[in-house]
Amino acid sequence: MAQVPDPQPTGDELLKVFAALGNPHRLRIVAALVSGGRNYVSRLARELGIGRPLLHMHLQRLEAAGLVTGSLELAEDGKAMKYFEITPFAYTLTPDVVAAAARTITEEDETVKEKAK
Repeated sequence: MAQVPDPQPTGDELLKVFAALGNPHRLRIVAALVSGGRNYVSRLARELGIGRPLLHMHLQRLEAAGLVTGSLELAEDGKAMKYFEITPFAYTLTPDVVAAAARTITEEDETVKEKAK
């Protein structure tokens, strides 16, 4: 598994994480992967009661933020299956951490908003 991120994230990293976790579906996906462990898209969609395309879109956002990792594997019957699991992460938010992160923001506000959609 990947290492836990730097305890002093950059502003850009923090914005990606906040955007990724700023959706109830994505919070439920993280919770399901924490409690149930590694899972493939179809099973996870059934467990969460959402469609696979919507789930896949949310998983892509979580993966882009570094919160989950995905891997494509072949089942015994030759079917390709995409598995996802939690990437270890821990963020401590204090006013000082937020202020330090704010000083390092390099992306334009509009770009961050577009990526969060």
